[in-house]
Amino acid sequence: MKRIYSVLVENRSGVLSRIAGLFSRRGFNIESLAVGVTETSDLSRMTIVTDADERTFEQIRKQLSKMIDTVRVKALSPDESVSRELVLMKLRGKNESIAAVCEKTGAKIIEETDDTVTVEITASDVSEILTAFDEFEIVETVRTGVISLQKGNSSII
Repeated sequence: MKRIYSVLVENRSGVLSRIAGLFSRRGFNIESLAVGVTETSDLSRMTIVTDADERTFEQIRKQLSKMIDTVRVKALSPDESVSRELVLMKLRGKNESIAAVCEKTGAKIIEETDDTVTVEITASDVSEILTAFDEFEIVETVRTGVISLQKGNSSII
């Protein structure tokens, strides 16, 4: 089952490497990782998505909490959080056909040339939307990874 951790860490060099090393040493796979500075410049937020059973999920949470650079770890469930992922995809195909798929899926065309169309997809689950573009030649794709915030008034900071 996919699990999301929101991890508040000190904004210092080497923190990302140490956290990735923790996952590597324990044999845990990171499916998605997004890192950015928060509204407080000395802190960064990491959103880590992994596929783990309940026991492994709890073990990862405990290990993350023990790290010196970690300020706070919050496990986010889909019910209590809002998640999004951004995909930029460059396609080759008829512009009108691509535009029609964009209209159906909520994707946006952000650049058109004679040969390619670049599309932006933002959604909580981009997988289904991506399959809608299978009929076109995909030239290039880049994904941000999942970012997530807890719903309501609660905050990790």
